Amino acid sequence: MDLRQFIHKIPKTETHLHIEGALPWNFLINLNPAKYPGVPFFRSPDFRYENFTQFESILIEHALEIFKSADDYHQVASSVFKEARRQNICYLETSFHAGMIEFLKIPGKEILEAIKSAAPPDLELRVFLGMSRNAYTPYLGPILENAIDYWDGLSGIDLHGPEDLPLEAWTPPIWKRAADRGLVLKAHAGEFGPPSNIAHAVNELGVKRIQHGVAARESENLMMQLIEMGVCLDMCPISNYKLRVVETWQDHPLGLFLKKGIRCTISTDDPFSFDNNLEKEYQACIDKLNLPPKLLPEIAKNGFLVSDLPHKQKNFFIKSIDQAWAEYKGNGEGR
Repeated sequence: MDLRQFIHKIPKTETHLHIEGALPWNFLINLNPAKYPGVPFFRSPDFRYENFTQFESILIEHALEIFKSADDYHQVASSVFKEARRQNICYLETSFHAGMIEFLKIPGKEILEAIKSAAPPDLELRVFLGMSRNAYTPYLGPILENAIDYWDGLSGIDLHGPEDLPLEAWTPPIWKRAADRGLVLKAHAGEFGPPSNIAHAVNELGVKRIQHGVAARESENLMMQLIEMGVCLDMCPISNYKLRVVETWQDHPLGLFLKKGIRCTISTDDPFSFDNNLEKEYQACIDKLNLPPKLLPEIAKNGFLVSDLPHKQKNFFIKSIDQAWAEYKGNGEGR
């Protein structure tokens, strides 16, 4: 068993995936092959986005070509989940963007149900509602309130959007009500924003699942707090590099965080935009971040440890990772 075979074999989790950003490129080719031939410039191996605005505008432009109904969400999700199982992803958390409810005038509950119904029987799926920092519009506000209280099948909520937007007064009460209902709380923080955004999400919103969290490296006190409170950073190295969150691969703090004892997972974020998949993320940990292979089992286990799976299932997957690692080491490969 070589490293690629090991990465493929171990059960894995995807804990940071935007369903709109996971749109397979072939959907656009099938829609209009003349308009979307070959590989677009932004999916070429060496391409890096100039800024978040460029990334967001390209993604939205293409996503709106496909996402027009709840059934479109179902079709995209079916393709995404099939590919996830091909990579032996056994547990997957994905979010859909609340703003699409208002823009497309599709009932959010229909989108939720369309995504959930696309999951194959052998994939543990959890669906989150992503809310931008300025999402509480007159149209969308009541829908968000209703979602927290009444949407069966919703696993949690996630704070999205540019971090330079202020956190509005509606946010903490909704995160508190979601916590009271037993939903999982997430927040995008410390990607383009400062460490204080991470601290605020943890201390004021009660979040223990930070999406990205790169900026935590700037504060020793914050890193200690993340360890003490058991906060997990759901990181996406390829996304961070492509979006210039880190200037070089060597600047990425995943290895630092793991060394200090911060629990981290790795995921793909927006595969449409970065032409990545989870196996490429694992490989990048070795090839680009220069992590020792022995950290890959830890990363894989972390995804199951932070999942809401029953202990018996967690232990089954963790044992499978250990068995694969023992086989890999038995070949004289693991170090």
